[in-house]
Amino acid sequence: MKKIGWKVLIESKDSAIYSVAPLAEAEYERMYQTLDSKPVYRALATHWARLIELRYAAERLLEPCRDPKNADPNIRIISRATTVDGVGIPEAPRGTLIHHYQTGERGMTNKVNLIVSTGNNNAAIYMSIKKVTQALIQKGKEATEGILDMVEMAYRAYDPCFVCATHALPVRCP
Repeated sequence: MKKIGWKVLIESKDSAIYSVAPLAEAEYERMYQTLDSKPVYRALATHWARLIELRYAAERLLEPCRDPKNADPNIRIISRATTVDGVGIPEAPRGTLIHHYQTGERGMTNKVNLIVSTGNNNAAIYMSIKKVTQALIQKGKEATEGILDMVEMAYRAYDPCFVCATHALPVRCP
């Protein structure tokens, strides 16, 4: 990416814009062969990648269940020590999430740093939304519910949790 450099928000193989999403080994070659591109530059292809990840996870789920050492009652021992620094890097349907927490001597959280896929995908999300709105919304005309659904598809491809995570309960003003 450093060789390519920043060239504003453009969609091109020569652009430094990138996005993150899940990817699995078993079916992904078929996806790439079908879409005839590696990497895939189609935002909606991330849904296919998520299905590949789910299949892979389901196939691997039985392995630890069949291992007798996982039935040992001492498999999980809860530590009473206060951890000062903790990092978790889980995979989720929206991509890799990085959580970094720091605590004080009493175990209270002092600092939290979250790096989520939405931040990594921000430029690509912007470009997809811009492309869809420019193609579908005409100046001086009202956007229909169907058009707004297509705009929503543009950003949900990057983060299926995006819409649900930003809902808020109605607030009554006095």
